[in-house]
Amino acid sequence: MLNYAGRRLMQLIPVLLGMTFVVFMIIRAIPGDPAQVILGQQATEEAVRSLRAQLGLDDPWYIQYFEYLVGLVTGDLGNSLRTQVPVVEEIWPYLAATIELSMFAIIIAVILGVNAGIISAWFQNSWFDYTAMVLALVGVSMPIFWLGLMNQWIFSIELGVLPTTGRENVRDPVEAITHFYIIDTIITGRFDQLTVVFRHLILPGTALATIPMAIIARMTRSSMLEVMRADYIRTARAKGMKMFLVVYKHALKNAIIPVLTIIGLQMGLLLGGAILTETIFGWPGIGRYIYEAIGFRDYPVIQSGILVVAFIFVMINLFVDLLYSAVDPRIKYD
Repeated sequence: MLNYAGRRLMQLIPVLLGMTFVVFMIIRAIPGDPAQVILGQQATEEAVRSLRAQLGLDDPWYIQYFEYLVGLVTGDLGNSLRTQVPVVEEIWPYLAATIELSMFAIIIAVILGVNAGIISAWFQNSWFDYTAMVLALVGVSMPIFWLGLMNQWIFSIELGVLPTTGRENVRDPVEAITHFYIIDTIITGRFDQLTVVFRHLILPGTALATIPMAIIARMTRSSMLEVMRADYIRTARAKGMKMFLVVYKHALKNAIIPVLTIIGLQMGLLLGGAILTETIFGWPGIGRYIYEAIGFRDYPVIQSGILVVAFIFVMINLFVDLLYSAVDPRIKYD
């Protein structure tokens, strides 16, 4: 397994290198001059030229790209053109916010989606099966921005039980240690703030979890139906084993492989695709961070943000591949 993991990690190098080149070229095709955006439309031409020279934007593209690659090798992602703060220091709080939100959403999606798919397969063609699959179809089809706005209207405006936006109570901010607010509130012993953090997570987390939950439910049902028809399942039932054990101990273990693949893909998509959710709920995450950087033509931030998200996505897929052998002993990586 270690040899396989090593080979996969080596394969990451050309993938990430190619991705950096594509992103580098695409973002420089975005209309607009970063120096002009930073200084404003009233800036003189001389001031714009001076800032472009200062930021190195007058250099040929291949020199800029080479300097960017050298920075990557040395762990330097450059400075934000807008704030002049090193991207390495600036990006982590936003990335931690997105990871926390995505983990909360995927936990909800896995717990509800897997169990809904199992019960639907267990009681195939029952009222629960039809209801769950209709809801799954609605969940996949529902625009997340509409669902987010409806959640805010019902639970924040009409009922007033959950906060509308943000990660914390601005009057009593969390002491950021790891920037994972759930962990930080536990470390500092502020369990009153922990409750507040969870309340802020509920609306964006459930909105973000809707689509992956529906996809996981449908995949689990399909995979479970195929396994439930196997001979060893009929044998286990013929021996008098309780149906609960047959389903959750034997059938689920053999049906989980394609479900794990979907969970891994959805987790990666959540990290990079939470822009709408973060915008609607004012969540200071990596998607919103990159989106705002695009408006300012902040090249280092855009490049680094996309690179980090892509790296995490690939690492999640690698982890899922390695998890296959732990779940199914028949799978070996030599």
